[in-house]
Amino acid sequence: MEIKSGTIVKSVSGRDSGSFYAVIKFEDGFAYIADGRRRKAENPKKKNVRHLQKTERFIEVENITDKKLRVKLHSLNFGVGAAHPKGE
Repeated sequence: MEIKSGTIVKSVSGRDSGSFYAVIKFEDGFAYIADGRRRKAENPKKKNVRHLQKTERFIEVENITDKKLRVKLHSLNFGVGAAHPKGE
C-alpha cells in the first residue's frame, strides 16, 4: 500500500473508524493524519498504515490550514444531506 503525504485515507480501526483524514506526513511506517476538526494539522495523529484504507484522492498539504482541511474532507465525512456536527 503506497501512502504518501497528501493522500486522503479512511480509518478502518479504532475510535475514529469510518472517518476520512488527510495524511500530513509519512514516517517510519506510520502516517500522521489530520482532519482539521478533531485532529488539527499542527498536531496530527500517528496511525499505523495497516489501520488505514487508501483512496484515490490527493490534496496539497504543504502550508494547509485546518479550515481548508475541513472544507476538503467535508463531503467525504458527512456526505450530501447528512447531519452536521454541532458547531460546524
